[in-house]
Amino acid sequence: MSVIRVDTGAGRLSYGDIDMPCTFGRGGICAAEDKREGDGCTPRGLWPIRGVLLRPGKVNPAGIRLPWRWVREGDGWSDDPADPAYNRPVALPRPFSAENLLRDDDAYDVIVVLGHNDAPPVPGQGSAIFVHLSEGRPTAGCVAVERDDMLRLLPLLAPGDGMEIV
Repeated sequence: MSVIRVDTGAGRLSYGDIDMPCTFGRGGICAAEDKREGDGCTPRGLWPIRGVLLRPGKVNPAGIRLPWRWVREGDGWSDDPADPAYNRPVALPRPFSAENLLRDDDAYDVIVVLGHNDAPPVPGQGSAIFVHLSEGRPTAGCVAVERDDMLRLLPLLAPGDGMEIV
């Protein structure tokens, strides 16, 4: 297993010889056990990389070794602690709150799904912790990098890799 390291104090993400700036949650960094839905905090820990979601027409998947799929109309991610599908991909619309994965901006052109609070999900302890493209501001709890940096990083990642946020 190879590990991507996120040094939140320095605002840097590193993997092998690659080192790049990154942003993280507007609520700062917190211990995983203190993470709460909607707090804007990025949880510390070593998280497995589950796979990649790509927006059609925005990214060429050639060379990606991680499991991946295209994001489709109606794809969402449950962020409602009352939802039985909390912190899981869901179909929209639905009677519970869920994030639309087809955003109006480019942040979700590439989504690397991290295995935070998913085995099994504990309602309210945080959902949708991703690595995505930078919007030039802090995230809602994810880690974000610039598009060119993401496209350099993606083909290097393999099943079994993880991300350590410190």
